[in-house]
Amino acid sequence: MSFEEYKGLLEDIHDLGIMAERRDEPKISFKEFEKGLNADCSY
Repeated sequence: MSFEEYKGLLEDIHDLGIMAERRDEPKISFKEFEKGLNADCSY
């Protein structure tokens, strides 16, 4: 395994840890997420 592949796996493990920590947070639909993005970009 190359060093770049190893770094990629470490990033994946980190991302999975963050997902596990946030699993109990309230969920929003994609439409709600999209609305929030559009609202943030209107300056």
